[in-house]
Amino acid sequence: MIETNVSKHHQTFSQVIQSYYQLTKPRIIPLLLITTAGSMWIAGEGKVDPLLLLVTLTGGTLAAASAQTINCVYDRDIDYDMERTRHRPLPSGRIQPRDALIFAIALAVISFSLLTVFANLLAAMLAMSGIVFYILVYTHWLKRSSTQNIVIGGAAGAIPALVGWAAVTGTLSWVAWLLFAIVFVWTPPHFWALALMIRDDYAKVGIPMLPVVAGNEATVRQIWFYTLVLVPTTLLLVYPLQATGIVYAAIALALGGLFILKAWHLLHNPGDRTLAKDLFLYSISYMMLLCLSMVIDSLPLTHRLISVVASQLHLVVS
Repeated sequence: MIETNVSKHHQTFSQVIQSYYQLTKPRIIPLLLITTAGSMWIAGEGKVDPLLLLVTLTGGTLAAASAQTINCVYDRDIDYDMERTRHRPLPSGRIQPRDALIFAIALAVISFSLLTVFANLLAAMLAMSGIVFYILVYTHWLKRSSTQNIVIGGAAGAIPALVGWAAVTGTLSWVAWLLFAIVFVWTPPHFWALALMIRDDYAKVGIPMLPVVAGNEATVRQIWFYTLVLVPTTLLLVYPLQATGIVYAAIALALGGLFILKAWHLLHNPGDRTLAKDLFLYSISYMMLLCLSMVIDSLPLTHRLISVVASQLHLVVS
């Protein structure tokens, strides 16, 4: 790997802080926190201790930041070769690998301590398992060796849903594992849509993403398949698990229908990067709104409003 000769000593303090912040890939983290929050609200049946919510989201942020920082250390060689990542802190030389590793370890230790003290040991261990899985299974083993890298590696991104549930209940139920499954099944169409957009970058550095190895048509067929699996999976929260109600069901159906429509358009236009970008961006909104619907559905106020509406309808009908 070629590194530029940039030293931290030539940066101002704010620039150093900004460089470490960039190491954590902050744009990825909010989506992980949203799945955590959605899980917590369902687990708490609409009543979540604000302190527990703050600590769990903070701990999750630090754990994700640690994993992303280690990922940057490991991938600094291919990051230098790809134009879109060449200016990241490590390939540009603004931060040295040893310093980045120390930073990542500190983040993980603080995350584990916060979750253990203010939530519980199970939540803390799950957060740490997410770091280990992301680095060892996805980054080290699968990313550079298998087209299934994002499928299996996607489990790391689904672990925050388990962390949120464990933080509230101290256990893992069938509902928690279904929330995990929803994020797990959502990840391939989300990430493969991105891979379709930047397949040339992956091809340049030899990363065997599905579009590079199997081509666009095979990739969009897989996106279509996972989308068709995803939508009914989200409805299992309504039946048979009965963890959510009619508000979530209606929103999940509407969001899922639009997801299927976008995947259908891409299926018939596999080379259209505009459609791939549209699906990728929508997949982010989809997960955010799906989790928001979990929160809204779980609120006591929502239940009261539904009861009032139902009683009024009953009076009209009778």
